[in-house]
Amino acid sequence: MFVLFFLFWVMLNGRITVEITLFGLVISAAMYVFVCKFTEFSFRKDMWIVRKLPWIIGYCFILINEIIKANLTMIHYLLSPQILPEPALVRFHTDLKTRTAQVLLANSITLTPGTITVEMKDGEYLIHCYDKTMGEGLDSSVFVSMLKKLEE
Repeated sequence: MFVLFFLFWVMLNGRITVEITLFGLVISAAMYVFVCKFTEFSFRKDMWIVRKLPWIIGYCFILINEIIKANLTMIHYLLSPQILPEPALVRFHTDLKTRTAQVLLANSITLTPGTITVEMKDGEYLIHCYDKTMGEGLDSSVFVSMLKKLEE
């Protein structure tokens, strides 16, 4: 977080001088201390993010890939008038432990075209799918397996 604060400071200034750098380091440190003191953020969480960064980047690439595949599927449905979609509400359960992972899964499902997370409660999800085939295998999707690895 400190590094992000400092990079943001440098970006806002638009140039790097000794004075700007030193003042930016002080301001960034003060912001970092403030955030750690008044929110649930901590240095340990910072280190957790650094350790999990390869998995987080991998998750982002998987999410983008799934969004592209879902877009192509939706284009296929929209350009093929003879294929009639069968909308469905699909309910499934995951054993993701953290609230963050559960919300990330719900948001990832909503970001992929053709599916919307209607409800999420205690690891139980209710998903609206444009077609019932889109709801197959949601409980064992690549999102769930990747989020389980991130929880470890």
